[in-house]
Amino acid sequence: MSIANVKEYFRTKGLENRIQEFEISSATVALAAKALNCEEQRIAKTLSFHVDGGVILVVAAGDAKIDNAKYKAQFGTKAKMLSFDEVEPLIGHAVGGVCPFAVNDGIKTYLDISLKRFTTVFPACGSSNSAIKLTPGELEKYSNSLGWIDVCKICDSAK
Repeated sequence: MSIANVKEYFRTKGLENRIQEFEISSATVALAAKALNCEEQRIAKTLSFHVDGGVILVVAAGDAKIDNAKYKAQFGTKAKMLSFDEVEPLIGHAVGGVCPFAVNDGIKTYLDISLKRFTTVFPACGSSNSAIKLTPGELEKYSNSLGWIDVCKICDSAK
């Protein structure tokens, strides 16, 4: 049901018509890039972590991976991703559709600077077959992020 929540969220912003839904899966960076016919690095993947008893989201480029030293310097702790079973109840979106829109209350969202090199990026919209095309500025605005951080490294083999 989380795609419905994201659609309603973007309806209130006048952007619901920009959400794309696919006949094929977009649950991974590679699948999303194929569905969108774009480069994998332009997929804005949303990663979920435990921090200080809460949950944070980090939205990063499709070719980026968490840099453990940068992450620890930013958050004061080792990166600990949510388990598969924790994702949907804690965030409000299932694995494959996690995005920074219409998430559960209390979740803090950050944007990694790896996304700033693109004019447009494609985050998911709450399902494993959806995306929306946004500029980095729009992503910042509509994700209600706490800002841009540098916690990733670019990897040729990131998926």
